[in-house]
Amino acid sequence: MLTNPRLQPPGGDGYLAWLRNYRKAWLGGDVTAGIIVSIMIIPQSMAYAMLAGLPVEIGLYASILPLIAYALFGSSMNLSVGPVAVTGLMTATLLAPVATIGTEHYLQMAIWLALLSGVMLFVLGLLRMGFLANFLSHPVISGFISGASILIILSQLPHLFGLGGMPASPQDLLDNWTPINSLILGMGLLGLLWLIYARSRMAEHLQQLGMRADISRLASRLAPILVVVLGMAVTLGFDLAVHGVPVVGELPAGLPSLQWVTPDFASLRSLFLPAALISLVSFVESVSLAQSLARRKRQRIDADRELLGLGAANLSAGLSGGFAVCGGFSRSIVNVEGGANTPLAGVIAASVIALILLTIAPLFASLPLVVLAVIILVAVTPLIDIAGLRRAWCYDRAEGLTLLSTALGVVFIGIEGGIVLGVSLSIASQLWRGSRPHVAVVGRVPGTQYFRSTRRHLVEIEPHLLALRVDESIFFANSKAIEQGVLQALVEYPDTRHMLLIMSAVNHIDGTGLDMLSELTEGLAERDITVHLAEVKGPVMDQLAKTDWVSGQVGEVFPSTDIAFNTLGGLNRLNRAANEARAEED
Repeated sequence: MLTNPRLQPPGGDGYLAWLRNYRKAWLGGDVTAGIIVSIMIIPQSMAYAMLAGLPVEIGLYASILPLIAYALFGSSMNLSVGPVAVTGLMTATLLAPVATIGTEHYLQMAIWLALLSGVMLFVLGLLRMGFLANFLSHPVISGFISGASILIILSQLPHLFGLGGMPASPQDLLDNWTPINSLILGMGLLGLLWLIYARSRMAEHLQQLGMRADISRLASRLAPILVVVLGMAVTLGFDLAVHGVPVVGELPAGLPSLQWVTPDFASLRSLFLPAALISLVSFVESVSLAQSLARRKRQRIDADRELLGLGAANLSAGLSGGFAVCGGFSRSIVNVEGGANTPLAGVIAASVIALILLTIAPLFASLPLVVLAVIILVAVTPLIDIAGLRRAWCYDRAEGLTLLSTALGVVFIGIEGGIVLGVSLSIASQLWRGSRPHVAVVGRVPGTQYFRSTRRHLVEIEPHLLALRVDESIFFANSKAIEQGVLQALVEYPDTRHMLLIMSAVNHIDGTGLDMLSELTEGLAERDITVHLAEVKGPVMDQLAKTDWVSGQVGEVFPSTDIAFNTLGGLNRLNRAANEARAEED
């Protein structure tokens, strides 16, 4: 089968095709995007490491090798992988029962969580199981991310107020409030206002001043860098760390060492379920983002290679002392807007981050934690999908309920419980829909070969012929409902002698459904009613051909409803003419 060349990545398809066919014209965009993304993700990676309960340098470690590993195996030309808010929260939440934050054991468990997740994803990629991305519906993913964002916001409020933890009550907050808390809150609010302005209005104002639209958007997305620089400058200038403002603290210079400590088997076993959860969520989120980016440039994404790419990225994150990673929305958008053409942009970004670690990393020791907190708050607040909930609720209450329940489940039950609840509701809603099939009596639109429901259109019907269209696959959950729909139609058309089941919407008939059809056909035969079929799909007919129902009980199988109407209608007219002739003879 030939593929559309317009949907191919630059240089063609296959592993490293972009590198084998690299063009000099792409280099400028890749270099520019790589430098811009590296500058942007430094504060982000540090902030998400703090969210995960890890030293901030771990976020930088997780931003180097994963970019290179994804470039080797991934299929997206623009996806930028690394630490994100959701994986940071999941790491902290899933490791809480098995390790204490701040300990060496916690760090090693986070590393092994990334390693196990990488192994799972890579093995699934080798098994070509990219279809797993379809198992989490959009309402479940949207609800999960919304609930996770709420938890992230709550987790950062103590940092915004300069507290060691969430106060037990408002009175507890007031009793422990000091002038330094007011200073920290003031710094946080100033940074928050600046970042909100940069996200909402800065690009527009820069364009009014004459700046190009693409440059103004990039400038607004790099606004957190100014907050970081000013935060460090103020802290150093006024020696705020000595006065009690929490800062990052000592940051080791140099690249991460490729080593780890193997925990005992009981600890590893406790990580299997968390690794599976973080693998599934990160894969679905990354593939959705990669597909969205690919559509912009009319490129194609291979879900199996995305499994390999994400698996390699997480393996390299663990090997280099980092934590679980996946595709990030904001960093990928900046990558595109910066002019990235191929994954070389990610390799360049990794090189710049490595250079920063080798040179100026210790300067970040004076960065206030409140600055990282406001970066997280501004990054995750838009992820609370209120608009998506409103659309889902208006369009389909079941999907709206799934989204809302998943979000509330994540907040009040936990990450695992929220995902299980969302998936369960998705399955239940599909079974509920399938158990309420639409069975329509149809007739011919006058003068055409089209057939529509008698309840919605003015149509022609044939005497003694009842045509029913079953608009659902026939399986155990709806077989009784379909049988009742057929019997109810016979009550409305009591002179029926031929029943035509139009199967154009039936994709599968399970054993329960087949038994129901066989028993129904046998019962109708006793009432001198013959059952016929029309528009049976090939795969369904292949299965039915092996049964006695079609060969022994069904009258005719017609390729189209029009042929069935003409044939059975003509047969009815012949029967009527014969009956009238016999009546005249009598």
